[in-house]
Amino acid sequence: MQRVAVDIGGTFTDLVCLDEDTGAVRDDKAHTTPENFALGVLNTVNKAGISLEDVTYFVHGTTVVINAVTERNGARTALVTTRGFRDVLEIGRANRPDLYNFYCRKPVPYVPRKYRFEVDERLNRFGEVLRPLDVEGIRLVAQRCRAAGIEAVAVCLIHSYTNPAHEREVGRVLCEELPGVQITLSSDLIKEWREYERTSTTVLNAYVKPAAQRYLDTLQSELNKMGLRVNPHAMQSNGGTAAFSRAKETPITLIESGPVGGVIGAKTIADLIGVKNVISLDIGGTTAKTSAVSGGEVKITTDYHLEKTPRFAGYPVKAPVVDIIEIGAGGGSIAWIDDVGVLKVGPQSAGSVPGPACYGLGGARPTLTDANVVAGRIDPEAFLGGQFRLHVDRARQALEPIAQHFGIRIDEAARGIIRTANNNMINALKLVSVRRGHDPRDFAMVAMGGNGPVHGAFLAGELRIPKVIVPQMPATFSAWGMLMTDLRQDFVQTKIMPTVGCDLNEVDGIYRAMEEEALRVYALQGLGRKKVVFARSADLRYIGQEHTVRTPVPAGRMDESIVSRVRKDFDRLHEQSYTFQLPGSAVEFVNFNLTAFGTVKKARLEKMAPAGRIDSARTGTRLIDFDEQGRLMSQVFNRGKLGPGHQLEGPAVVEEDTSVTVVYPGQTLSVDEYGNLIIETGVR
Repeated sequence: MQRVAVDIGGTFTDLVCLDEDTGAVRDDKAHTTPENFALGVLNTVNKAGISLEDVTYFVHGTTVVINAVTERNGARTALVTTRGFRDVLEIGRANRPDLYNFYCRKPVPYVPRKYRFEVDERLNRFGEVLRPLDVEGIRLVAQRCRAAGIEAVAVCLIHSYTNPAHEREVGRVLCEELPGVQITLSSDLIKEWREYERTSTTVLNAYVKPAAQRYLDTLQSELNKMGLRVNPHAMQSNGGTAAFSRAKETPITLIESGPVGGVIGAKTIADLIGVKNVISLDIGGTTAKTSAVSGGEVKITTDYHLEKTPRFAGYPVKAPVVDIIEIGAGGGSIAWIDDVGVLKVGPQSAGSVPGPACYGLGGARPTLTDANVVAGRIDPEAFLGGQFRLHVDRARQALEPIAQHFGIRIDEAARGIIRTANNNMINALKLVSVRRGHDPRDFAMVAMGGNGPVHGAFLAGELRIPKVIVPQMPATFSAWGMLMTDLRQDFVQTKIMPTVGCDLNEVDGIYRAMEEEALRVYALQGLGRKKVVFARSADLRYIGQEHTVRTPVPAGRMDESIVSRVRKDFDRLHEQSYTFQLPGSAVEFVNFNLTAFGTVKKARLEKMAPAGRIDSARTGTRLIDFDEQGRLMSQVFNRGKLGPGHQLEGPAVVEEDTSVTVVYPGQTLSVDEYGNLIIETGVR
């Protein structure tokens, strides 16, 4: 019996397979197929030679949602809202990311104004009916949607998070009048206040829902034809998985589906070797992703903004997402000269087709991979285990225009590209560490992706991170991380009340209602009560504040002692986040949160037997460019022949089929009992 995870990347589609009987893990990869992502998944399964009839668990990380949103090729979507709130998407928030930019432009709504419809109804903030719902008005809206060829409708009424009755009636009528049109109700998706963020999230879910359903239905159908007998699962942005049936209803929860697996895998490795604080660094062919795991906890945020930059507000998505920073800096990232003559790397990528120039598949523009080949870090004869030979001459030819522009040698141009890409990655690493109040010296780095081990040791040294962990199969590590995840669903209910004198029965009722909803969701996915584990939390704030702090809430019936404990924890966490606490000030609940985990069987890492002499792993020497430390003759090792107890010193490289680990002068590398490469950077 086997467990399989498949992760779609910008360049390659990765697969990891676990044999449940022997514990053996193997991986494979094939080129991503942007014209039909499902084809890339099937190609990878076929290439790995896996019989899907023997698969007991299948999980998939997909980019179909993020691509549909960023490329704006989703469904023609309408919005139905309360009369007077048609322009919520246009108004947005008054705060601007770039305060003094007089040319600032607000995000263009995904639903044009002509498709934003109003209905007569109104609830107050307590959910009480102020104006009854005009059902006939909904039917008129449906007629206009039908005439406009609308494919999806988002319904977001004022205060529906506290009373969904009107929204459900709107949904019922629209389903009757618009058969085949996908309907998304905000109250089914998110029961949290803040109209703009809630409306934006509902609209984006509706916008991608038809495409996500087509993709997941097509993929499941093809997998079933190949013999898959179990329900496949999708990796969610919150670090958990969900059955395809659930994912199709809430596809916005898949917006960061792929990168999250690497963060979960990094936490698993850290837990295994006794490290509490880690920074994950996942550098693939198109992007670099990083996240911090502090105190053994993966940070989840609902303050996610799609396409947000220092000068652009982006689009809020009020769904739980692992706190990841992602930049366009991968092996396929293209190096170019901007209008004022400055060297840039990314975010444009050569992708898998045509790919970097050194691939010999028609690419002619210089990429980071081309620079690493010219710098000697990647052996053109050993790439992908020798299955795919790289062309150094084409890499040098692609770099020549940059060298000519600056009047330097080609090898110096390669060094400049690598240095520029490293600077971009350092900025991203600072965003999840220093900018979050963390000292990088208190963390280890887990380097993954095909290019993570190439750059990880240098970046760690620059940030004074003392240790770098390169796990086994780093190039497919995100897929491996997916095999280490449980099913997960997050629920939230906004209800503002003071902590002192709160109605404890009402608080209990809120949590029980969310738990019952979670059990219904999991029952539809075939999971029984005994396999569901709940974790409670609440968002609290000092009365008068705008921001909240998420605070754990113990399980069990609420009483005064639990409320007192939650208050103390809130003060402590507030000080950790904002450097102060106000013990004498009144505190109030804002949101009640529940995370429901559906436990599944996971991959298990086995310890390896001690290795023999390291000489058998040494394959030769190679001249490698180490930037400011110059071009140095370096030892080359085969990772497949390294084992526990082996140690080596830089300058050196450790090669494997799909990645290369670069060890800088002054650094040391050892192999631990699980086969991880541990690099001591020598900085404090």
